[in-house]
Amino acid sequence: MVMENNEFIFGTRAVIEAIKNNRLIDKVLIKKGLDNELFQELFHLIRENQIAFQFVPVEKINRITRKNHQGVVALISPIEYLDIEILLPGCFEKGITPLILILDQITDVRNFGAIARSAECAGVNAIIIPEKGTARIGADAVKTSAGALYHIPVCKSDNLPKTIKFLKDSGIRIVAATEKAGKLYTSVEMTHPVGIVIGSEEKGISSQILKLVDEQVKIPILGKIESLNASVAATLIIYEAIRQRS
Repeated sequence: MVMENNEFIFGTRAVIEAIKNNRLIDKVLIKKGLDNELFQELFHLIRENQIAFQFVPVEKINRITRKNHQGVVALISPIEYLDIEILLPGCFEKGITPLILILDQITDVRNFGAIARSAECAGVNAIIIPEKGTARIGADAVKTSAGALYHIPVCKSDNLPKTIKFLKDSGIRIVAATEKAGKLYTSVEMTHPVGIVIGSEEKGISSQILKLVDEQVKIPILGKIESLNASVAATLIIYEAIRQRS
């Protein structure tokens, strides 16, 4: 049974065929407790192709589709994710001074799309997101980005701190936007290769990542509201880097 729409495919056999035909799958949701011969074939393919998966209550799958999903739904990605460990050396080889955006715990789809739009307009070389705990890139994210997600490289990381260490080892200076910082974002030099870390409005940037960054910067808040929208904060800092490089 091959059943799908633009955002997901459901049914065990359908998902197996999708993987075999190299469909761009973001994640496979599997009903907890599912275990039969066909599922074992599917699970082997998921592991072999290093596709993200999650065991979930059947109610979560039912919220996606009430049709005969057989306990399996594959979320389709509208974009192809790239590997930062391949992309970054290519930037240096072309003589590009990399400007990388790292998003930590950004779960709001519209915020994510707006950030991607600003990043693409500013010529950011890549957006790095964690594999888990981030907004899913589906139709809503693409729409909010005004199609920018089709044009800017997006890289997924299964271990964001490890990826940041790789960036640092590659000569990228990491700058984090946080209200806890003492320096203004305009006072830090960003003409060199730089990675800008933006966290969510609710959780900010995780303490594990803050320990790794080279600089912490803040955007001045003069009104009564304590923080800016994450997409606005990202845009301000990205364009400060562009201003300095111009």
